[in-house]
This record gives sequence, structure tokens and C-alpha cells, in this order.
Amino acid sequence: QVYVVFNEDLKCWCRALVESVWCQADGYQLRCFLVDYAKYCSVASENVRALAGAFAKIPHRAKKCRLHCTKPLTLHIDYCENTAKIGPAKRWDTAAIQHFRKLLE
Repeated sequence: QVYVVFNEDLKCWCRALVESVWCQADGYQLRCFLVDYAKYCSVASENVRALAGAFAKIPHRAKKCRLHCTKPLTLHIDYCENTAKIGPAKRWDTAAIQHFRKLLE
């Protein structure tokens, strides 16, 4: 379900999908995906509102997607044998993410 949340960085109300909720000392925090900005953010529960009927029907400008059959790789360095090999990784490293963003631009 899509909600409206106030994003502190953008200083405006945005449509968002709630990913998760966690409790903090001062209240609840929600991790949200902004469907019109393709950004993730954390929002306090008091900054979440229900989406009015007509606005819920407007298509999202951003969609979550993945690269088909593309798995992250990383450079594994063995200091004892003085070798380096490219192998599978659990996550994309920062350099790979930056390189991919530059290719998109």
C-alpha cells in the first residue's frame, strides 16, 4: 500500500511504500521507498499519512528492479600467495555501484 510521507531531505510530501518499521525511544521509524524519486529514506511515524483516493491512481515514476542474471563480483586478494582473483560476492561493492551509475548517466 502506498502512503504519503514527509521527506526531510526533499522538504516535501512524497508517495512511498513502507518497507519496514522499528521502534525507537522517541517513537516508531519507518524505512520507505519513495516511488516518485527512487530513493530510500527513514521517516518518523508522525510524518506518515494515508493517500487520498485520486492520488493513489497516478502511476509511479520509479519502479524497483534488478538486473537479470547479474550477480555481484569482487576481487579476492590472497596476501600469503600474492594472488588476486575475481569471485562471487554477497553484495555489490561501492566502486561497482558508482561505475554502474556513471554508465547510466
